[in-house]
Amino acid sequence: MRVPLSWLREYVDLPATETGRDVQAKLISAGLEVETVEHLGADLKGPLVVGQVLTIEELEGFKKPIRFCTVDVGQANGTGEPQEIVCGARNFAVGDKVVVVLPGATLPGGFSISARKTYGKTSHGMICSADELGMGDDGTHGIIVLPPETEVGKDAIELLELVDEVLDIAVTANRGDCLSIRGVARETAIAYGLPLRDPALIDVPAPNAFGYPVQVSDPVGCDRFTARTVTDLSPEARSPIWLRRRLQKVGMRPISLAVDVTNYVMMELGQPLHAYDRSLVQGTIGVRRAAEGEKIVTLDGVTRTLHAEDLVITDERGPIGLAGVMGGADTEIADHEADSGTTAVVIEAAHFDAVSVARTARRHKLTSEASRRFERGVDPQAAAAAAQRTVDLLVLLAGGTAEAGVTEVVAPSAPHTVTAPADHPDKVAGVAYGRETVVRRLQEIGCHVEGQDELLVTVPSWRPDLVEANDLAEEVIRLEGYENLPSTLPKLPSGRGLTHRQRLHRRIGRALAGAGYVEAPNYPFVGEQVFDQLGLAADDPARRVVKLVNPLNDEEPALRTTLLPGLLAALRRNDGRGSHDLALFETGLVFHPREEQPAAVRLPADRRPTEAEIAALDAALPEQPRHVAVVLAGAREQAGWWGKGRPADWADAVEAARTVAREAGAEMIVRSGQYGPWHPGRCAELAVVVDGDERVVGHAGELHPRVLKALGLPSRTSAMELDLDVLERVGDDTPQAPRISSFPVATQDVALVVDRFVPHADVEAALREGAGELLENIRLFDVYENAEQLGEGRKSLAYALRFRAGDRTLTVDEASAARDAAVALAGERTGAVLRG
Repeated sequence: MRVPLSWLREYVDLPATETGRDVQAKLISAGLEVETVEHLGADLKGPLVVGQVLTIEELEGFKKPIRFCTVDVGQANGTGEPQEIVCGARNFAVGDKVVVVLPGATLPGGFSISARKTYGKTSHGMICSADELGMGDDGTHGIIVLPPETEVGKDAIELLELVDEVLDIAVTANRGDCLSIRGVARETAIAYGLPLRDPALIDVPAPNAFGYPVQVSDPVGCDRFTARTVTDLSPEARSPIWLRRRLQKVGMRPISLAVDVTNYVMMELGQPLHAYDRSLVQGTIGVRRAAEGEKIVTLDGVTRTLHAEDLVITDERGPIGLAGVMGGADTEIADHEADSGTTAVVIEAAHFDAVSVARTARRHKLTSEASRRFERGVDPQAAAAAAQRTVDLLVLLAGGTAEAGVTEVVAPSAPHTVTAPADHPDKVAGVAYGRETVVRRLQEIGCHVEGQDELLVTVPSWRPDLVEANDLAEEVIRLEGYENLPSTLPKLPSGRGLTHRQRLHRRIGRALAGAGYVEAPNYPFVGEQVFDQLGLAADDPARRVVKLVNPLNDEEPALRTTLLPGLLAALRRNDGRGSHDLALFETGLVFHPREEQPAAVRLPADRRPTEAEIAALDAALPEQPRHVAVVLAGAREQAGWWGKGRPADWADAVEAARTVAREAGAEMIVRSGQYGPWHPGRCAELAVVVDGDERVVGHAGELHPRVLKALGLPSRTSAMELDLDVLERVGDDTPQAPRISSFPVATQDVALVVDRFVPHADVEAALREGAGELLENIRLFDVYENAEQLGEGRKSLAYALRFRAGDRTLTVDEASAARDAAVALAGERTGAVLRG
């Protein structure tokens, strides 16, 4: 919300010496986030005056149209003679009043003006556009043409209000009242202890039976609808300079008088309004839910198909507006430059349900200034005042006539009240404010307070966010100053540190970082189309997702069931920006829906929840196991004087899984597998034994070429993903002291020939079991395939077996016997035979 200081001063008598920075400090202390203070015209220096175009000469022979003009600037140039100026703009004519900057002046950005020769003429100054003066977009994209009655020679800096300070406030979702000058003025008045001149306190006529007919069919979606009619508007009437400038300062573009007035009142009072061309509205104005599939063309020219939950404004033809979001093109106000401008308008000032407006705006991807306010809460009591303010301005500025009819449809409702102990803010803040301070602060924000020890607080209509005692306590605390709260460090109970699970996750992160991986946390949101890109089967459990009711991005409405989409997107993004050698990892939660999803319970705030309440809340949440995943692409080892280096491949992904398993103290089974995004011939299935049964906990290997193409990934990208919770469950990460033997090791090498489809893991497992307790270590050091020597479909696996006894030196016969036993069991289980 942009708030010009000059506008703010109309409602609060700030000291003349107060600057925007001073007001910023006060508002920040009161809890508003004032991000910046913009100094408009800070580097602007005159003379900048109003001039009248006397003559225009078209210069020929140039690539673009150039005009040589003489302009009457009165006595501003010291001579009274016409000023000669070269200009390329085409949107002004002889007799028009324009803004002229004379030599010696400085425009925003430090641009100094002097007489200079150009296009064969000497230009003594410039005829200015809004952009050149730092005014913002005025819709013309050309020279500023002033009203005919503007006095020649008048100081344009004062006329156009070019010097001002604008506070840019980041309004939080609960403070919709601060999306208006009125709301910020109220906060400023409280901060300075000054009275507020409330612009909404104006005389409003009572509703009667002569107003424009309105029928509200959904009082829940629209609990208040005010309609006023103004006729005899002058089609030629334009918004005055002061109105246009205020809209520009708050960041809005002037359009036409009727539209500008509704925008002005919205920014002033916070109440969104809409003006319909009365000649285009047919019959009674209605408010109802849309029929599924109905269509409307909104003011942005887009045809929108409506949802049954959309709240719409209608006439006898059908929808003419999306309630609280945007009006329809069928009843649009005609611009003053149109052939037949609007001469009569119906003004709508209504209060719509915040949730309904928010969902409609998100559903149609249509955010507007109106929806932004309705979503955060609008004062329903301000609708009649806003309509009256709009009527008054149209009568004043466009010569209109206010019809006597006043329509006001209101759903009965009682003001919201909150009961709270008088000392509740004291307990929340740990500060003894006292009842008198609490009551005074609540009254300052507009509350009506009754009672002594137990306060009955009636919340003002403009603060729908005050719903419970803690909200009232927060108001007292912020107005008394957060900086005045005592700083107390919590006392940690002794003997407690990180949990076992936290230590494990940190160790795994350090181990992967030590192996050359970079941690890349990602958002947990995905779109369901990513499962098709990953090549998951239609019945894959990973396709069952938890969908968000109110997603941050409509294209990613679900919670992830795998870490790979986020990591692969990060890899693709970095590869596209020139980083081709990548190794990324992430540990994070994935989300799986439960078979039965009970409704979540609301936990109490005044006491510690019971174990049963916590358990009920947990039961309503999706299952959230923690996974770890890595992705690799490019070079795994860089080339240099030490060697050629090597690219990352499927074996690195498998080794990352082994690294994680070692940190968890889990025995992992690695075997050939096939799943989803991985290449069928280069995919390892990762399993562990849980309660006597094998359980697959993940996969590792090279991704399928189709997946790489669908996701735009580098060739030969590899990945791994594991279920950390299962590894933690089966692992024993108790530190084991290394055993150092004083006896020598006996090494025996064996080369076994097996069928090509036999996994190395099966052969190793058989060798390990057959060798018995004397086997200290086994390592595969060679894989060889040659059809001529080994036979078709056969391969040779060469292992180094290390034998050692803890109490003696092994003899050759003992080592050989253990080796032979290992070979025999491998032959029995896998059909392995000694090579050669």
